[in-house]
Amino acid sequence: MTLLELTDVTKVFGGLVAVNDLSFSVDEGSVVGLIGPNGAGKTTVFNCITGNYAPERGSIRFAGEDITGLRPHRIVELGIARTFQSIRLFGRLPVIENVLAGRHCRMKAGLFACMLHTPGQRREERAAVARSLEELSFVGLTDQACAMAHALSYGNQRLLEIARALASDPRLLILDEPAGGMNDQETAALVELIRAIRGRGITILLIEHDMRLVMQVCEKLVVLEHGTLIAEGEPAALRENPAVIEAYLGADDDRW
Repeated sequence: MTLLELTDVTKVFGGLVAVNDLSFSVDEGSVVGLIGPNGAGKTTVFNCITGNYAPERGSIRFAGEDITGLRPHRIVELGIARTFQSIRLFGRLPVIENVLAGRHCRMKAGLFACMLHTPGQRREERAAVARSLEELSFVGLTDQACAMAHALSYGNQRLLEIARALASDPRLLILDEPAGGMNDQETAALVELIRAIRGRGITILLIEHDMRLVMQVCEKLVVLEHGTLIAEGEPAALRENPAVIEAYLGADDDRW
């Protein structure tokens, strides 16, 4: 089943065409990599999917519903969560409260229920805390739950972003350079975490420059250059594609 489908998506900034008539799909339960050189338009694609940008042309469908131009909070409610290329955490709040922020979209208590601390609101809050602790355990940060987010190592801050995204109950998790700034040991642990997330039935779309990680976790690659699709298919096949090698890796690059 196709979970996410982009059709002829175009995004323009002034005279710059950042994304040019882009079409690709993501099957439910798969791990898909969106790759390309710096400036290829990858993060712009993510921003169009998650509602930060509205494309000038084209459509984006998620689980059969047209989500083109919807507001970000509505897209999260529909089941798409993301992390960011530059870490975006509430640094002066505890780790657990950062994860609770991701759970907010699933909480139903209104303003007055929160002000009056009704029994229903208290039950919902206890359940949200329990769920947040589960996600911290899943990413290996249980012992850091009460620490300030800014005190975590860089790699653990990236894991915290993933835990916050998972707390929103996504069907599709979008990861923007999740291995950025990680050492080899942390990257190896991230590979296992991505596999575990997929094991929960969550579909993953990721941008990543670490091609060894990409080759280990992705079943399909979508390759962009200057906002245009230049190749799409299985990683093993694209590894030998001259256009991909030239555009993304350089003709003599052996990082694959």
